[in-house]
Amino acid sequence: MSDQLERFIFSKHDIRGQMVTLTESYREVLEHNPLPAPVARLLGEFLAAACLLSTTLKFDGVLSIQARGEGDLPLIMAECTHHSDLRGIARVAEDAQIDDDATLGQMIGSRGALAITLEPKRGERYQGVVPMEKENLAGCLEDYFTQSEQLDTRFWLECDSSSVGGIMLQVLPGNNAASAEENRDAWETALHLADTVTDKELFTVPHEELIHRLFHQLEPATLGTDSIRFKCSCSRERSARALMSLGAEDVFKLLDEQNGEIVSDCQFCNAQYRFDRDQIESLLNAPPHSALSGLPGRGLHPPPITIYKIGLLAPPLFTRQIPQQ
Repeated sequence: MSDQLERFIFSKHDIRGQMVTLTESYREVLEHNPLPAPVARLLGEFLAAACLLSTTLKFDGVLSIQARGEGDLPLIMAECTHHSDLRGIARVAEDAQIDDDATLGQMIGSRGALAITLEPKRGERYQGVVPMEKENLAGCLEDYFTQSEQLDTRFWLECDSSSVGGIMLQVLPGNNAASAEENRDAWETALHLADTVTDKELFTVPHEELIHRLFHQLEPATLGTDSIRFKCSCSRERSARALMSLGAEDVFKLLDEQNGEIVSDCQFCNAQYRFDRDQIESLLNAPPHSALSGLPGRGLHPPPITIYKIGLLAPPLFTRQIPQQ
């Protein structure tokens, strides 16, 4: 059952749900990102939420959830692809002192913002951003759907040192399977039932059994199981594109600062990609320090990673908003 996501609906009502459990993929993410215990647990919640939301993707692409602020945890993010490839990262401020029971709001600090980004393999990237006004991720995600999507959506997220579990319930648009009143009653019932779930059940009980245990009176029907795995999307090609996006002058300046070799570290999986002067010149297809009018990668979407000194950083927040429904 580990590292699986189960999709389900309530047969007689316009409500859908997802349930996820992660163990191995969560362990692999933490192996690449040693973190204080409260941050590791929070990253587990982000990973579970990214899996739950990725089931809404109708295209080949990536969904990411990212939070930024000015506290001891200035950045935390997770992303999941249409193919259920999962990765995540967190940045802890230097000399941070994080209490074991610290909440998301306390860790992120002031000016916290939550962003959900949809990045199709082909087409435009979209992002919705909302201020973080709740103390936990589930509450912030519910605010996002209320403000950006205008869909009733609820999350239950649990995480310990080795396992992650989560449930998402969402009202489907329209009243196709039942009347508005019947759907509202079923929604309230589903929320009360989901509130009874325990972390132990989310971590250990097979999904079909737990779905029946919680919601049997609403006649749930399972729609299929997805296997989740840790897989990083970094590559030498993507690192080269990120370099090219800096422009020739900045790339050669960086090359000189790094004694003739730029080392790009993927902070999701710790892979390294090295570029010496000959390789940079080949990529640019132009002599050093010349003005270039046709850099490789121009006209492409902004790379999901950027290079600063010798590190690959997580993606910045973008400003394009998901259109209001």
